[in-house]
Amino acid sequence: MRLNGKTAIVTGGARGIGAAIAAGFVREGARVCVADIEHAEAQKTASVIGGGSFAVPLDVTNTHSIAACVAEVEKVAGGVDILVNNAAIFDMGPLVDIPEKSYDRVFAVNVKGVLFMMQAVAKSMIARGQGGKIINFASQAGRRGEPLVAVYCASKAAVISLTQSAGLALIKHGINVNGISPGVVDTPMWDHVDGLFAKYENRPLGEKKRLVGEGVPYGRMGLPEDHVGCAIFLASSESDYVVAQTFNVDGGQWMN
Repeated sequence: MRLNGKTAIVTGGARGIGAAIAAGFVREGARVCVADIEHAEAQKTASVIGGGSFAVPLDVTNTHSIAACVAEVEKVAGGVDILVNNAAIFDMGPLVDIPEKSYDRVFAVNVKGVLFMMQAVAKSMIARGQGGKIINFASQAGRRGEPLVAVYCASKAAVISLTQSAGLALIKHGINVNGISPGVVDTPMWDHVDGLFAKYENRPLGEKKRLVGEGVPYGRMGLPEDHVGCAIFLASSESDYVVAQTFNVDGGQWMN
C-alpha cells in the first residue's frame, strides 16, 4: 500500500471528488481527516471509508478554523503527511453584472482557502521535519478564460500559480506541492452549474451538461473516481521528483 501509515487532510472531503480521494487514500493505507464545512456529512463520509478516518469541521475562509483543524490532526494523528486542497465553490454571470460579493466569496474559498491551508500545513510539516505532499485542485477553467465564468476562471488560474510558487518555495523542506486540474466532472455541483448556464444562456435544464459531456474527447464527463489515481500518485513517494506541476485529468479536454 503506497500510503501506509500516512495521515492526510482532504478539504471539501464530505462528497464528490474529495470523498472519492479520501476513500482511495484509505485503500492505500492512509488515515484521513475529512475536513468540511458540512461537518455532519463529513462524519458520515469518515464513517463509511473507515481506516481510522475522522471528521473535523473546517471553514477554509477562516484562518482560525484552519489553525484549529491542523491542531486537531496533530493531536489525533501526530502530524500531517498529505494535504489535499479540494474545497471550492462556483459562480458565474455576465462580466458587466458580477457583484462584488460573488468575487469576494469565490476568491475567499478558492484562493484564500488554498493559500492559508498550505501555509498552516507547511508550517506543521516543516516543524515535524518529515517532509510531505500537498495537492491543490485547480480546474481546466484555470487554463483559459470563459465569457460567463471570469471570476471562477481567475480563481483557478490563481491556484495553478500558487501551486508553482509554493512548489518552488517548499521543496527545500522535502514538501512536494503539485496540482490536479479536472475538466467537467459529474457531481452535484455540476447540476448547480448547469442551472446557471440555463439561466444565462437561455437553455433547457440539462442541455449544457449533456453538451459538455459529449464534447469531452474521452466520450463522457469525468467522475470523482477518475481523479483518485493521480491523487494517490502525487501523495506517494512515486512523485518525489515532481515539483510545482498541475496535471490535467480531464479526458483530453485541454493540452498544455
